[in-house]
Amino acid sequence: MSAHIRSREEIAARVKALESMLIDKGIMTTQAIDRMVEIYENEVGPQLGARVVAKAWADPEFKARLLHDASEACAELGISGLQGEDMVVVEDTPEVHNVIVCTLCSCYPWPVLGLPPNWYKDPQYRAAITREPRKVLSEAFSYDLPTDVEVRVWDSSSEMRYWVLPQRPAGTEGWSEEQLYELVTRDSMIGVGTTKSAEDVA
Repeated sequence: MSAHIRSREEIAARVKALESMLIDKGIMTTQAIDRMVEIYENEVGPQLGARVVAKAWADPEFKARLLHDASEACAELGISGLQGEDMVVVEDTPEVHNVIVCTLCSCYPWPVLGLPPNWYKDPQYRAAITREPRKVLSEAFSYDLPTDVEVRVWDSSSEMRYWVLPQRPAGTEGWSEEQLYELVTRDSMIGVGTTKSAEDVA
């Protein structure tokens, strides 16, 4: 599975070929494709989720609202839309690590994470992460968790889309939201990777 998940060059080549085909057949224009890219790079996507996480790390009252009603808390920041109507945030702690999946298809909180990565939609990931989450995290994502940390897998659906509030990295006391924002990664909000460390952005 790891080889399949990591074949990013192959995926990029397929995307480029599909883009060329759509333009050649007159189905889409270069401008329309550029606009779609702009939307998912700047208007929806992981950078918005990172803003929410950074605010939750810095503001305990907002964090409480986020954990109580994620969709409503995100709306406070102007973040909402399709696939974001019923979001639930689950919090990582020193004792518990959370991972999200959609075993039926690829339900995913688009407003805060953008479009799901290809591996998230892969049937092999969807089946394996529920059966052997610790093994999948280690072998497919090189993410090894301590044996005393419980791994919880949350199955998203069209009625409820989960995402993860990762632990705030050590050594970031007194950091601003803008500084904290730089530490958040998409994979940490899915639960298959870590945040950056304070040293990574120092």
